[in-house]
Amino acid sequence: MTQERPNILLITCDQLRQDFIGAYGCDFIETPNIDRLAREGCTFTNGYSPNPVCIPARHNLITGLTARHHGFDDNYFGAEAKSCPYRLPTFAQILSDHRYETVAIGKMHFQPERRAAGFDYFYNMDELPRSREEDEYALFLKENGYGNLRSVHGVRTALYMQPQRSLVKTEHHGSHWVADRAIDFFRQNHGRPPFLMWAGFIHPHPPFDVPGDWADKYKGKIPPPSRTNTPLSTLARENIQLGCLEDEAALNRARELYAAAISFVDYNIGRMLEELERQELLDDTLILFLSDHGEMLGDLGTFQKFLPYDASSKIPFLLRWPRRVSPGSRDERFVDLNDVLPTLLDAAGADYPADYDLPGESVLAQSGVKNRAVQYIEHQRGSKRWCSLRDERYKYIYYYGDREQLFDLRADPGETTNLLYGGASAEAGEARDRLRSQLLRYEARYGLKGCVVNGDFKPMPPYELTPYYETNFPLFPEYAAPEEQAALGSYADELLAAIRQEPTVKLRRNHTAEILSGWGGYSGEEIDALLERAERQGN
Repeated sequence: MTQERPNILLITCDQLRQDFIGAYGCDFIETPNIDRLAREGCTFTNGYSPNPVCIPARHNLITGLTARHHGFDDNYFGAEAKSCPYRLPTFAQILSDHRYETVAIGKMHFQPERRAAGFDYFYNMDELPRSREEDEYALFLKENGYGNLRSVHGVRTALYMQPQRSLVKTEHHGSHWVADRAIDFFRQNHGRPPFLMWAGFIHPHPPFDVPGDWADKYKGKIPPPSRTNTPLSTLARENIQLGCLEDEAALNRARELYAAAISFVDYNIGRMLEELERQELLDDTLILFLSDHGEMLGDLGTFQKFLPYDASSKIPFLLRWPRRVSPGSRDERFVDLNDVLPTLLDAAGADYPADYDLPGESVLAQSGVKNRAVQYIEHQRGSKRWCSLRDERYKYIYYYGDREQLFDLRADPGETTNLLYGGASAEAGEARDRLRSQLLRYEARYGLKGCVVNGDFKPMPPYELTPYYETNFPLFPEYAAPEEQAALGSYADELLAAIRQEPTVKLRRNHTAEILSGWGGYSGEEIDALLERAERQGN
Protein backbone atom coordinates (compact mmCIF):
# COMPACT_ATOMS: atom_id res chain seq x y z
CA MET A 1 0.00 0.00 0.00
CA THR A 2 1.40 3.41 -0.98
CA GLN A 3 0.12 6.78 0.21
CA GLU A 4 0.97 10.19 -1.18
CA ARG A 5 2.31 11.70 2.05
CA PRO A 6 4.58 9.59 4.23
CA ASN A 7 4.00 8.58 7.77
CA ILE A 8 6.78 10.09 9.87
CA LEU A 9 8.50 8.25 12.72
CA LEU A 10 11.04 10.27 14.69
CA ILE A 11 13.00 8.05 17.08
CA THR A 12 15.25 9.74 19.63
CA CYS A 13 17.59 8.50 22.30
CA ASP A 14 18.83 10.72 25.11
CA GLN A 15 22.56 11.24 25.62
CA LEU A 16 23.60 8.81 22.85
CA ARG A 17 26.99 9.67 21.36
CA GLN A 18 27.59 8.86 17.72
CA ASP A 19 30.62 6.61 18.15
CA PHE A 20 28.71 4.00 20.20
CA ILE A 21 26.70 2.87 17.13
CA GLY A 22 27.76 0.04 14.85
CA ALA A 23 26.80 1.93 11.69
CA TYR A 24 29.28 4.64 12.67
CA GLY A 25 32.18 2.23 12.94
CA CYS A 26 31.94 1.08 16.56
CA ASP A 27 33.30 -2.48 16.53
CA PHE A 28 32.43 -3.51 20.09
CA ILE A 29 28.71 -2.74 20.19
CA GLU A 30 25.71 -4.60 18.76
CA THR A 31 23.05 -2.31 17.27
CA PRO A 32 21.61 -4.41 14.41
CA ASN A 33 18.32 -2.53 14.13
CA ILE A 34 19.82 0.94 14.13
CA ASP A 35 22.39 -0.40 11.66
CA ARG A 36 19.49 -1.60 9.51
CA LEU A 37 18.23 1.98 9.23
CA ALA A 38 21.67 2.96 7.97
CA ARG A 39 21.84 0.03 5.56
CA GLU A 40 18.39 0.81 4.14
CA GLY A 41 18.73 4.59 4.29
CA CYS A 42 21.25 7.39 4.58
CA THR A 43 23.95 7.78 7.23
CA PHE A 44 24.75 11.43 7.90
CA THR A 45 28.29 11.18 9.21
CA ASN A 46 28.51 14.71 10.63
CA GLY A 47 25.36 15.05 12.75
CA TYR A 48 25.55 17.51 15.66
CA SER A 49 23.53 18.82 18.54
CA PRO A 50 23.41 22.64 18.20
CA ASN A 51 23.24 22.92 22.02
CA PRO A 52 24.35 19.67 23.69
CA VAL A 53 22.01 19.45 26.67
CA CYS A 54 18.49 17.99 26.93
CA ILE A 55 15.94 20.83 27.08
CA PRO A 56 17.70 23.27 24.72
CA ALA A 57 18.40 20.57 22.13
CA ARG A 58 14.79 19.38 22.17
CA HIS A 59 13.40 22.88 21.81
CA ASN A 60 15.76 23.50 18.88
CA LEU A 61 14.50 20.24 17.40
CA ILE A 62 10.78 20.92 17.74
CA THR A 63 10.81 24.65 16.86
CA GLY A 64 13.73 24.71 14.42
CA LEU A 65 15.04 27.76 16.28
CA THR A 66 17.86 28.51 18.71
CA ALA A 67 17.80 29.76 22.29
CA ARG A 68 17.76 33.30 20.89
CA HIS A 69 14.05 32.65 20.28
CA HIS A 70 12.90 29.83 22.60
CA GLY A 71 14.99 30.96 25.59
CA PHE A 72 16.53 27.64 26.67
CA ASP A 73 20.28 28.19 26.56
CA ASP A 74 20.58 25.48 29.25
CA ASN A 75 18.28 23.25 31.30
CA TYR A 76 15.97 25.18 33.62
CA PHE A 77 14.23 23.40 36.49
CA GLY A 78 12.34 24.18 39.67
CA ALA A 79 12.07 27.87 40.51
CA GLU A 80 14.06 28.71 37.35
CA ALA A 81 11.74 26.76 35.01
CA LYS A 82 10.49 28.72 32.04
CA SER A 83 8.04 28.09 29.20
CA CYS A 84 8.61 27.81 25.48
CA PRO A 85 6.96 30.89 23.90
CA TYR A 86 3.53 29.96 22.59
CA ARG A 87 4.05 31.99 19.43
CA LEU A 88 6.75 29.65 18.06
CA PRO A 89 5.39 27.06 15.60
CA THR A 90 6.45 23.46 16.18
CA PHE A 91 6.68 20.73 13.59
CA ALA A 92 3.92 18.83 15.42
CA GLN A 93 1.56 21.81 15.26
CA ILE A 94 2.29 22.42 11.60
CA LEU A 95 1.79 18.77 10.60
CA SER A 96 -1.36 18.55 12.72
CA ASP A 97 -2.68 21.54 10.79
CA HIS A 98 -1.91 19.55 7.63
CA ARG A 99 -4.12 16.69 8.82
CA TYR A 100 -1.43 14.45 10.26
CA GLU A 101 -2.39 12.37 13.28
CA THR A 102 0.31 13.31 15.79
CA VAL A 103 1.50 11.32 18.80
CA ALA A 104 4.37 11.70 21.27
CA ILE A 105 5.54 8.70 23.31
CA GLY A 106 8.25 8.74 25.97
CA LYS A 107 10.66 11.47 26.97
CA MET A 108 9.95 14.84 25.40
CA HIS A 109 11.26 17.31 28.02
CA PHE A 110 8.88 20.06 27.00
CA GLN A 111 8.40 23.00 29.31
CA PRO A 112 5.69 23.08 30.55
CA GLU A 113 5.88 19.29 30.58
CA ARG A 114 2.23 18.60 29.77
CA ARG A 115 1.99 21.15 26.98
CA ALA A 116 1.60 18.76 24.08
CA ALA A 117 3.19 21.24 21.62
CA GLY A 118 0.94 20.10 18.77
CA PHE A 119 0.59 16.40 19.52
CA ASP A 120 -2.93 14.95 19.44
CA TYR A 121 -1.86 12.19 21.83
CA PHE A 122 0.84 12.44 24.48
CA TYR A 123 2.07 9.41 26.44
CA ASN A 124 4.60 10.95 28.78
CA MET A 125 7.66 9.35 30.36
CA ASP A 126 9.64 12.01 32.17
CA GLU A 127 12.84 11.40 34.11
CA LEU A 128 11.46 13.02 37.28
CA PRO A 129 7.67 13.31 37.06
CA ARG A 130 6.14 15.76 39.50
CA SER A 131 3.14 13.50 39.92
CA ARG A 132 2.16 10.05 38.77
CA GLU A 133 -0.98 11.50 37.21
CA GLU A 134 1.02 13.55 34.67
CA ASP A 135 3.19 10.62 33.65
CA GLU A 136 1.71 7.66 31.78
CA TYR A 137 4.74 5.47 32.41
CA ALA A 138 4.65 6.08 36.18
CA LEU A 139 0.95 5.13 36.16
CA PHE A 140 1.78 2.01 34.13
CA LEU A 141 4.28 0.94 36.79
CA LYS A 142 1.75 1.46 39.56
CA GLU A 143 -0.82 -0.61 37.65
CA ASN A 144 1.73 -3.40 37.26
CA GLY A 145 2.64 -3.82 40.90
CA TYR A 146 5.26 -1.11 41.44
CA GLY A 147 3.14 1.29 43.46
CA ASN A 148 5.82 1.25 46.16
CA LEU A 149 8.62 2.38 43.81
CA ARG A 150 10.07 5.87 44.13
CA SER A 151 12.85 5.57 41.55
CA VAL A 152 10.95 4.85 38.35
CA HIS A 153 14.02 5.20 36.10
CA GLY A 154 16.77 3.90 38.34
CA VAL A 155 18.27 5.44 41.46
CA ARG A 156 19.41 8.96 40.64
CA THR A 157 20.76 10.84 43.65
CA ALA A 158 23.97 9.22 45.01
CA LEU A 159 24.01 6.75 42.09
CA TYR A 160 23.48 8.99 39.05
CA MET A 161 26.28 7.58 36.86
CA GLN A 162 27.06 4.60 39.07
CA PRO A 163 26.71 1.00 37.88
CA GLN A 164 23.27 -0.31 38.82
CA ARG A 165 20.48 -2.67 37.72
CA SER A 166 16.87 -1.98 36.86
CA LEU A 167 14.40 -2.20 39.72
CA VAL A 168 11.67 -3.43 37.36
CA LYS A 169 11.33 -6.46 35.09
CA THR A 170 12.59 -6.24 31.51
CA GLU A 171 9.06 -6.06 30.07
CA HIS A 172 8.23 -3.15 32.40
CA HIS A 173 11.38 -1.10 31.71
CA GLY A 174 10.90 2.34 30.18
CA SER A 175 12.66 1.39 26.93
CA HIS A 176 10.32 -1.57 26.50
CA TRP A 177 7.29 0.57 27.35
CA VAL A 178 8.07 3.12 24.62
CA ALA A 179 8.14 0.34 22.01
CA ASP A 180 4.95 -1.22 23.41
CA ARG A 181 3.05 2.06 23.11
CA ALA A 182 4.39 2.63 19.59
CA ILE A 183 3.37 -0.87 18.51
CA ASP A 184 -0.13 -0.34 19.93
CA PHE A 185 -0.44 2.85 17.91
CA PHE A 186 0.77 1.23 14.66
CA ARG A 187 -1.91 -1.43 15.04
CA GLN A 188 -4.66 1.07 15.82
CA ASN A 189 -3.66 3.64 13.21
CA HIS A 190 -3.53 1.31 10.23
CA GLY A 191 -5.78 2.71 7.48
CA ARG A 192 -6.21 6.16 9.06
CA PRO A 193 -4.58 9.43 7.87
CA PRO A 194 -0.78 9.66 7.87
CA PHE A 195 0.79 9.85 11.30
CA LEU A 196 3.65 11.71 12.89
CA MET A 197 5.10 9.84 15.86
CA TRP A 198 7.93 10.96 18.09
CA ALA A 199 9.16 7.98 20.12
CA GLY A 200 11.57 9.22 22.77
CA PHE A 201 13.75 6.78 24.73
CA ILE A 202 15.39 8.02 27.95
CA HIS A 203 18.30 5.59 27.71
CA PRO A 204 21.25 5.70 27.52
CA HIS A 205 20.84 8.84 29.68
CA PRO A 206 21.80 7.97 33.27
CA PRO A 207 20.94 6.36 35.58
CA PHE A 208 22.24 3.29 33.71
CA ASP A 209 19.52 1.04 35.17
CA VAL A 210 19.83 -1.80 32.68
CA PRO A 211 17.61 -4.92 33.01
CA GLY A 212 19.44 -7.83 34.55
CA ASP A 213 19.35 -10.01 31.42
CA TRP A 214 21.18 -7.27 29.47
CA ALA A 215 23.55 -5.98 32.14
CA ASP A 216 26.55 -8.22 31.42
CA LYS A 217 26.41 -8.03 27.62
CA TYR A 218 29.61 -5.96 27.38
CA LYS A 219 31.54 -7.10 30.41
CA GLY A 220 35.23 -6.69 29.62
CA LYS A 221 34.53 -5.57 26.04
CA ILE A 222 34.58 -1.76 26.22
CA PRO A 223 37.83 0.14 25.56
CA PRO A 224 39.10 2.50 28.27
CA PRO A 225 38.36 6.23 28.02
CA SER A 226 40.70 8.66 26.31
CA ARG A 227 42.93 11.08 28.22
CA THR A 228 43.66 14.72 27.50
CA ASN A 229 47.17 16.00 26.74
CA THR A 230 46.43 19.67 27.45
CA PRO A 231 44.36 21.37 30.19
CA LEU A 232 40.58 21.04 30.01
CA SER A 233 38.25 24.00 30.01
CA THR A 234 36.88 25.09 33.38
CA LEU A 235 33.44 23.76 32.46
CA ALA A 236 34.87 20.35 31.54
CA ARG A 237 36.76 20.22 34.86
CA GLU A 238 33.53 21.15 36.64
CA ASN A 239 31.83 18.11 35.11
CA ILE A 240 34.39 15.67 36.53
CA GLN A 241 32.64 15.53 39.91
CA LEU A 242 29.34 14.54 38.28
CA GLY A 243 30.75 11.08 37.58
CA CYS A 244 31.49 10.11 41.20
CA LEU A 245 33.33 7.13 39.69
CA GLU A 246 36.24 6.82 42.06
CA ASP A 247 38.28 4.07 40.43
CA GLU A 248 38.94 2.48 37.07
CA ALA A 249 36.79 -0.58 37.76
CA ALA A 250 33.67 1.49 38.48
CA LEU A 251 34.32 3.73 35.46
CA ASN A 252 34.76 0.80 33.10
CA ARG A 253 31.64 -0.87 34.47
CA ALA A 254 29.60 2.31 33.93
CA ARG A 255 30.80 2.37 30.31
CA GLU A 256 29.71 -1.26 29.91
CA LEU A 257 26.23 -0.50 31.21
CA TYR A 258 25.96 2.57 28.95
CA ALA A 259 26.62 0.28 25.99
CA ALA A 260 24.14 -2.31 27.29
CA ALA A 261 21.47 0.39 27.60
CA ILE A 262 22.03 1.28 23.92
CA SER A 263 21.66 -2.34 22.81
CA PHE A 264 18.45 -2.69 24.81
CA VAL A 265 17.04 0.40 23.11
CA ASP A 266 18.14 -1.07 19.76
CA TYR A 267 16.27 -4.30 20.54
CA ASN A 268 13.11 -2.32 21.14
CA ILE A 269 13.56 -0.29 17.97
CA GLY A 270 13.71 -3.64 16.21
CA ARG A 271 10.32 -4.56 17.69
CA MET A 272 8.90 -1.32 16.30
CA LEU A 273 10.31 -1.95 12.82
CA GLU A 274 8.93 -5.49 12.80
CA GLU A 275 5.45 -4.19 13.61
CA LEU A 276 5.63 -1.58 10.84
CA GLU A 277 6.46 -4.43 8.45
CA ARG A 278 3.59 -6.56 9.74
CA GLN A 279 1.19 -3.67 9.18
CA GLU A 280 2.70 -3.01 5.70
CA LEU A 281 3.58 0.52 6.77
CA LEU A 282 7.37 0.40 6.73
CA ASP A 283 8.07 1.67 3.22
CA ASP A 284 5.37 4.35 3.52
CA THR A 285 7.09 5.73 6.63
CA LEU A 286 9.94 8.21 6.80
CA ILE A 287 12.09 7.15 9.76
CA LEU A 288 14.55 9.60 11.30
CA PHE A 289 16.78 8.34 14.10
CA LEU A 290 18.93 10.66 16.20
CA SER A 291 19.80 11.75 19.72
CA ASP A 292 19.65 15.10 21.48
CA HIS A 293 23.37 15.07 22.42
CA GLY A 294 26.14 12.73 23.53
CA GLU A 295 27.91 11.77 26.76
CA MET A 296 31.59 12.23 27.65
CA LEU A 297 31.52 8.95 29.64
CA GLY A 298 34.96 9.52 31.15
CA ASP A 299 36.67 10.51 27.91
CA LEU A 300 39.21 13.29 28.46
CA GLY A 301 38.64 12.59 32.15
CA THR A 302 35.23 14.24 32.30
CA PHE A 303 31.53 13.33 32.17
CA GLN A 304 28.06 14.26 31.02
CA LYS A 305 27.13 16.75 28.27
CA PHE A 306 27.20 20.59 28.07
CA LEU A 307 30.56 20.46 26.27
CA PRO A 308 31.70 21.22 22.70
CA TYR A 309 33.78 18.04 22.34
CA ASP A 310 32.45 15.45 19.87
CA ALA A 311 31.70 12.85 22.58
CA SER A 312 29.19 15.37 23.96
CA SER A 313 27.94 17.10 20.81
CA LYS A 314 28.20 14.68 17.87
CA ILE A 315 25.09 12.57 17.34
CA PRO A 316 23.75 9.78 15.13
CA PHE A 317 21.55 11.09 12.31
CA LEU A 318 20.01 8.33 10.16
CA LEU A 319 17.22 8.74 7.61
CA ARG A 320 15.27 5.89 5.99
CA TRP A 321 12.70 6.76 3.33
CA PRO A 322 12.85 4.56 0.21
CA ARG A 323 10.91 7.09 -1.83
CA ARG A 324 13.69 9.69 -1.75
CA VAL A 325 16.70 8.22 0.05
CA SER A 326 19.05 5.70 -1.55
CA PRO A 327 19.78 2.64 0.61
CA GLY A 328 23.28 2.47 2.02
CA SER A 329 24.07 6.07 1.11
CA ARG A 330 26.38 8.28 3.17
CA ASP A 331 26.27 12.06 3.42
CA GLU A 332 29.31 13.94 4.75
CA ARG A 333 27.59 17.33 5.03
CA PHE A 334 27.13 18.93 8.45
CA VAL A 335 23.57 18.43 9.73
CA ASP A 336 22.03 19.16 13.11
CA LEU A 337 18.80 19.22 15.09
CA ASN A 338 17.88 22.58 13.56
CA ASP A 339 17.38 20.71 10.28
CA VAL A 340 14.69 18.39 11.63
CA LEU A 341 11.71 20.76 11.38
CA PRO A 342 12.48 21.84 7.78
CA THR A 343 13.11 18.21 6.76
CA LEU A 344 9.79 16.95 8.14
CA LEU A 345 7.87 19.84 6.58
CA ASP A 346 9.59 19.18 3.24
CA ALA A 347 8.63 15.51 3.35
CA ALA A 348 5.02 16.33 4.23
CA GLY A 349 4.70 19.11 1.65
CA ALA A 350 4.01 21.71 4.33
CA ASP A 351 5.20 25.31 4.40
CA TYR A 352 6.68 27.02 7.44
CA PRO A 353 3.94 29.44 8.60
CA ALA A 354 6.13 32.13 10.22
CA ASP A 355 8.93 34.51 9.25
CA TYR A 356 11.62 33.53 11.78
CA ASP A 357 15.17 33.20 10.51
CA LEU A 358 15.47 29.41 10.59
CA PRO A 359 19.08 28.25 10.95
CA GLY A 360 18.29 24.83 9.50
CA GLU A 361 17.19 23.47 6.15
CA SER A 362 15.77 20.22 4.83
CA VAL A 363 18.47 17.57 4.54
CA LEU A 364 16.56 16.28 1.52
CA ALA A 365 17.61 19.41 -0.39
CA GLN A 366 20.87 18.73 -2.20
CA SER A 367 21.48 22.33 -3.24
CA GLY A 368 20.13 24.60 -0.53
CA VAL A 369 21.29 27.89 0.93
CA LYS A 370 22.55 26.66 4.31
CA ASN A 371 26.34 26.53 4.49
CA ARG A 372 26.97 22.87 5.29
CA ALA A 373 30.73 23.24 5.17
CA VAL A 374 30.75 24.41 8.81
CA GLN A 375 28.89 23.58 12.02
CA TYR A 376 27.90 26.12 14.71
CA ILE A 377 27.18 25.05 18.31
CA GLU A 378 26.37 27.14 21.40
CA HIS A 379 25.65 26.67 25.10
CA GLN A 380 24.77 28.69 28.22
CA ARG A 381 24.94 32.43 28.98
CA GLY A 382 27.23 34.95 30.68
CA SER A 383 30.72 33.82 31.66
CA LYS A 384 29.66 30.17 31.41
CA ARG A 385 28.77 30.56 27.75
CA TRP A 386 30.76 29.05 24.91
CA CYS A 387 30.24 28.81 21.18
CA SER A 388 32.03 26.75 18.58
CA LEU A 389 32.54 26.44 14.85
CA ARG A 390 34.13 23.53 13.06
CA ASP A 391 34.90 22.80 9.45
CA GLU A 392 36.14 19.65 7.76
CA ARG A 393 39.42 19.72 9.69
CA TYR A 394 39.43 22.13 12.63
CA LYS A 395 37.17 22.91 15.57
CA TYR A 396 37.46 26.32 17.23
CA ILE A 397 35.85 26.96 20.63
CA TYR A 398 35.40 30.37 22.20
CA TYR A 399 34.69 30.43 25.96
CA TYR A 400 33.41 33.79 27.18
CA GLY A 401 34.96 33.18 30.60
CA ASP A 402 37.88 30.90 29.77
CA ARG A 403 40.70 30.15 27.32
CA GLU A 404 39.87 29.46 23.67
CA GLN A 405 40.61 26.07 22.13
CA LEU A 406 41.45 24.69 18.68
CA PHE A 407 41.54 21.03 17.70
CA ASP A 408 42.75 19.36 14.52
CA LEU A 409 40.08 16.69 14.11
CA ARG A 410 41.87 15.06 11.21
CA ALA A 411 45.01 14.38 13.23
CA ASP A 412 43.37 14.26 16.67
CA PRO A 413 39.73 13.07 16.41
CA GLY A 414 39.59 12.54 20.19
CA GLU A 415 40.33 16.25 20.81
CA THR A 416 43.12 15.47 23.24
CA THR A 417 45.42 18.37 22.31
CA ASN A 418 44.46 22.04 22.26
CA LEU A 419 46.64 23.58 19.54
CA LEU A 420 46.42 27.01 21.15
CA TYR A 421 47.86 25.89 24.50
CA GLY A 422 51.41 27.05 25.05
CA GLY A 423 51.55 29.06 21.85
CA ALA A 424 50.04 28.28 18.43
CA SER A 425 51.90 27.41 15.27
CA ALA A 426 51.45 29.66 12.25
CA GLU A 427 49.08 27.11 10.68
CA ALA A 428 47.00 26.79 13.87
CA GLY A 429 46.91 30.57 14.27
CA GLU A 430 45.60 30.99 10.73
CA ALA A 431 42.88 28.37 11.33
CA ARG A 432 41.95 30.02 14.61
CA ASP A 433 41.61 33.48 13.02
CA ARG A 434 39.57 32.19 10.09
CA LEU A 435 37.13 30.20 12.21
CA ARG A 436 36.88 32.93 14.86
CA SER A 437 35.85 35.44 12.21
CA GLN A 438 33.18 33.09 10.85
CA LEU A 439 32.00 32.17 14.36
CA LEU A 440 31.38 35.82 15.19
CA ARG A 441 28.97 36.06 12.27
CA TYR A 442 27.05 32.96 13.40
CA GLU A 443 26.98 34.13 17.01
CA ALA A 444 25.66 37.54 15.98
CA ARG A 445 22.93 36.00 13.84
CA TYR A 446 21.83 32.95 15.84
CA GLY A 447 23.37 33.27 19.31
CA LEU A 448 21.94 35.01 22.35
CA LYS A 449 21.37 38.69 21.79
CA GLY A 450 24.09 40.97 23.13
CA CYS A 451 26.92 38.44 22.96
CA VAL A 452 28.58 40.17 20.00
CA VAL A 453 29.28 43.88 20.48
CA ASN A 454 30.98 46.08 17.90
CA GLY A 455 31.90 43.05 15.85
CA ASP A 456 33.63 41.14 18.65
CA PHE A 457 32.74 38.82 21.50
CA LYS A 458 31.45 40.72 24.52
CA PRO A 459 34.09 40.67 27.29
CA MET A 460 33.06 38.62 30.33
CA PRO A 461 34.72 37.98 33.71
CA PRO A 462 36.44 34.59 34.13
CA TYR A 463 34.11 31.70 34.86
CA GLU A 464 34.74 30.27 38.33
CA LEU A 465 34.86 26.52 38.81
CA THR A 466 31.71 25.38 40.66
CA PRO A 467 31.71 21.57 41.11
CA TYR A 468 28.39 20.00 41.99
CA TYR A 469 26.61 16.67 42.38
CA GLU A 470 23.40 15.32 40.88
CA THR A 471 21.02 15.84 43.81
CA ASN A 472 17.53 15.44 42.34
CA PHE A 473 15.47 13.03 44.43
CA PRO A 474 12.18 11.63 43.05
CA LEU A 475 9.59 14.42 43.00
CA PHE A 476 6.21 12.71 42.82
CA PRO A 477 6.25 11.28 46.39
CA GLU A 478 6.12 14.85 47.71
CA TYR A 479 2.85 15.47 45.88
CA ALA A 480 1.27 12.06 46.38
CA ALA A 481 -1.82 11.54 48.51
CA PRO A 482 -1.10 10.45 52.12
CA GLU A 483 -2.21 6.86 51.50
CA GLU A 484 0.10 6.63 48.47
CA GLN A 485 2.99 8.10 50.43
CA ALA A 486 2.46 5.47 53.10
CA ALA A 487 2.73 2.71 50.47
CA LEU A 488 6.08 3.92 49.12
CA GLY A 489 9.21 2.01 49.95
CA SER A 490 12.45 3.39 51.37
CA TYR A 491 14.85 5.28 49.11
CA ALA A 492 17.74 3.60 50.93
CA ASP A 493 16.26 0.16 50.20
CA GLU A 494 15.96 1.03 46.50
CA LEU A 495 19.55 2.26 46.43
CA LEU A 496 20.84 -0.97 47.92
CA ALA A 497 18.69 -3.12 45.64
CA ALA A 498 19.97 -1.30 42.55
CA ILE A 499 23.65 -1.98 43.33
CA ARG A 500 23.40 -5.42 44.93
CA GLN A 501 24.77 -7.13 41.81
CA GLU A 502 27.29 -4.36 41.02
CA PRO A 503 30.30 -4.91 43.31
CA THR A 504 32.37 -2.07 41.82
CA VAL A 505 30.07 0.40 43.62
CA LYS A 506 31.39 1.24 47.08
CA LEU A 507 29.20 3.70 48.95
CA ARG A 508 31.97 4.77 51.33
CA ARG A 509 34.00 5.97 48.33
CA ASN A 510 31.46 7.58 45.98
CA HIS A 511 30.29 10.59 48.05
CA THR A 512 27.00 8.97 49.09
CA ALA A 513 27.29 10.19 52.68
CA GLU A 514 28.05 13.76 51.57
CA ILE A 515 25.15 13.82 49.10
CA LEU A 516 22.51 12.23 51.34
CA SER A 517 23.40 14.38 54.34
CA GLY A 518 23.76 17.62 52.40
CA TRP A 519 20.72 17.32 50.12
CA GLY A 520 18.63 14.44 51.42
CA GLY A 521 18.38 15.41 55.06
CA TYR A 522 19.76 12.06 56.24
CA SER A 523 21.09 11.95 59.78
CA GLY A 524 24.50 10.59 60.68
CA GLU A 525 22.88 7.51 62.18
CA GLU A 526 20.83 6.85 59.03
CA ILE A 527 23.89 7.17 56.83
CA ASP A 528 25.98 4.89 59.05
CA ALA A 529 23.23 2.27 58.92
CA LEU A 530 23.04 2.52 55.13
CA LEU A 531 26.80 2.20 54.70
CA GLU A 532 26.96 -0.80 57.01
CA ARG A 533 24.18 -2.54 55.06
CA ALA A 534 26.01 -1.75 51.82
CA GLU A 535 29.25 -3.26 53.10
CA ARG A 536 27.46 -6.44 54.17
CA GLN A 537 26.20 -6.93 50.59
CA GLY A 538 29.60 -6.14 49.06
CA ASN A 539 29.08 -2.44 48.27
